[in-house]
Amino acid sequence: MVLIAAALLALGSGAGAQQERASHTHLVIVVDGLRPDYVTPEVMPRLFRLGQRGIVFRSHHSVFPTVTRVNGSSFVTGAYAESHGLMGNVLYSPKVDATRGLDTGERANLEAVERAEGRLLTAPTLSEMLKPSGKTLLVVSSGSSGSAYVLNHTVATGGIIHYAFTRPADLAIRAAAALGAAPAHATPNDPQNQYAIDAYLKVGLNDVHPDVTFMWLNDPDGTAHANGIGAELTMKSLALVDAGIGRIEDALRARGLLDRVNILVTSDHGFSTHTRELKLAALVEPFARLLPDGSPDIVVSEGAIYLRSGSDPARISAIVDALQRRPEVGAIFTRPRPGGGAEGTVPGTLSFDVVRWNHPRSGDILVSSNWNGDTNDAGFAGKTTDGNVAGHGSSSPYDIHNTLIAAGPDFLERAVSDVPTANVDIAPTLLWLLRLPLPPSITGRIMLEALRDGPPISSVPVQHLTETVKTADGGYELSAHISKAAGYSYLDFTEVRRAAVPR
Repeated sequence: MVLIAAALLALGSGAGAQQERASHTHLVIVVDGLRPDYVTPEVMPRLFRLGQRGIVFRSHHSVFPTVTRVNGSSFVTGAYAESHGLMGNVLYSPKVDATRGLDTGERANLEAVERAEGRLLTAPTLSEMLKPSGKTLLVVSSGSSGSAYVLNHTVATGGIIHYAFTRPADLAIRAAAALGAAPAHATPNDPQNQYAIDAYLKVGLNDVHPDVTFMWLNDPDGTAHANGIGAELTMKSLALVDAGIGRIEDALRARGLLDRVNILVTSDHGFSTHTRELKLAALVEPFARLLPDGSPDIVVSEGAIYLRSGSDPARISAIVDALQRRPEVGAIFTRPRPGGGAEGTVPGTLSFDVVRWNHPRSGDILVSSNWNGDTNDAGFAGKTTDGNVAGHGSSSPYDIHNTLIAAGPDFLERAVSDVPTANVDIAPTLLWLLRLPLPPSITGRIMLEALRDGPPISSVPVQHLTETVKTADGGYELSAHISKAAGYSYLDFTEVRRAAVPR
């Protein structure tokens, strides 16, 4: 921490340097579901070359649960779910619907939570942080309406341009005039991806002049979910996204802006092949009881399990015990113990605190699918027991480890870094580059070692540790592998070992 404090003082000096940095703008391109091993000279040559001229982060982390809207919220709050309150791609809000979780991909569901609870995200967003200084955040997105909405849901500054909606109303009029009608979805989703790119180039640069832009590109995620990792259409989607990134670079260069724009290309999560073994709702169903209205008193919302009838430690323990016996079930998390520590309230589970998921909206139990390092037919490693063809959401290293590449006037050139970073670190780094204060809600760190005038990468201390918990009979052993950088912790992955013991 002394090293970081000294670097902050050094970076803060020099009025000329500060003025120059203040003229820079920042473009964060989120390529949904981009695994780091996709970025090769053969598959994504433009992005690969962008990394060669800038810095490649080889130990970057998604936030768990490794799903889109959790990480979208972390991008713009600089905080984990424990603070921002968007707990999963499916969110349980009993004030909206006590019987089921809500799909956060639908903006209407997020607006319903906002109306019922008074606020969607329970931590301030980057847009709100920029407002006092008069700076602006623009969101352009080809993702779901919900993933676009969480990035700037209060529209404190700038706005959102999405193929299905635009906020505020005056921006909608200007965007329609510049962009025309939004295209329909396709697979690969290149038409809507190009629409989002045009929104930045034609509306952002010409009209809004944002200090920060978040650009969300729907592929390869949308295509890979249906077709699989390494499938022909998935690889085509990567080539199209890569060409789009190249188009952005070429347009900025043609306008004389490339040396004034920091480009960060990242992803919300990694991706795994699915084996379709885990059916969590069916495993939990026998433990449910009927309420007076005839509905079950347990709601399974993605990987979260909620007991509607109130705290019931015995039943929670019974559910956990049953899940620990199932080989398709991976890591299990429960509420923190009063004294803290890595173990949750149920023996053999990890605490919510290990994954930064302890919030008033948390369930009673959080479950991840199990995983292995086997390769699929296309040669890509990483399988989980989730349903469907391929996807994400687990605490597997293939879902947690994702992409971050940065190039621009403030970032190192021709560099690689093995210092751990995460999606929560992007917002504080942007605020630092904008010379704005970090609010106390921020729990990510400034990636100082990646900056041209920051400390050397080699000077950042990195540690690796493992927290292990197990049942009394040793039949289920759960480990969390964690990296630490400059005092900040990052979950690398969890690992389950089961022993054949009488239970």
